[in-house]
Amino acid sequence: MKTVLCYGDSNTYGYVPETGMRYPRDVRYPGRLQMLLGEEYAVIEEGCNGRTTIHDDPIDGWKNGLDYLKPCLNSHKPVDIVVMMLGSNDLKETFHLTAKQIAEGVGVLTDVIQEFTKEKQGFVPKIILISPPEIGSGIKISPFYGAFYERAIEESKHFPEHYKEVADEKGCIFFNAAEFIFPSETDCLHLTPEGHGILAGKLAEIIRKL
Repeated sequence: MKTVLCYGDSNTYGYVPETGMRYPRDVRYPGRLQMLLGEEYAVIEEGCNGRTTIHDDPIDGWKNGLDYLKPCLNSHKPVDIVVMMLGSNDLKETFHLTAKQIAEGVGVLTDVIQEFTKEKQGFVPKIILISPPEIGSGIKISPFYGAFYERAIEESKHFPEHYKEVADEKGCIFFNAAEFIFPSETDCLHLTPEGHGILAGKLAEIIRKL
């Protein structure tokens, strides 16, 4: 059985934009991915609302994706495939980061995955690096407006080019989610059930080829 670790933020967790609750496992993309891949794979869900790449949130500092990465990898080893989709929360105004700077943070996480797994499990997993969906154009009427401003919309459009640079440099598999999925019109950040289904389907195609 191959272990697939899905490491991400609220869109990996399965945040419901209308209610703030959580989609059922058979709706959120890691659960759907498990169903598509079948019993030869074990899909591990490691999504956390508000998780950043390598930055401490001034309110929720424990959501730094770098801090939890090594314990997570060690808990689930041996890990064969890591699916990583992070960066959207780094677009919060409090960080004032560019897409390029956020991608550099993703590069740091990638280095940690490769170096730590080589030491702790004796081999490096395949890494599928996902460039997150764009921030929706209606962010001004989103309940998250104030944390995210219009600047986040434009920066999110530059994710693919910079994430691909990191993926190529680190030897990862690159996937541009923005080509296929968009956030809900309700909050302009979180995926609809349809989006989760599309993402799961695309990832299943990539993983089967591996």
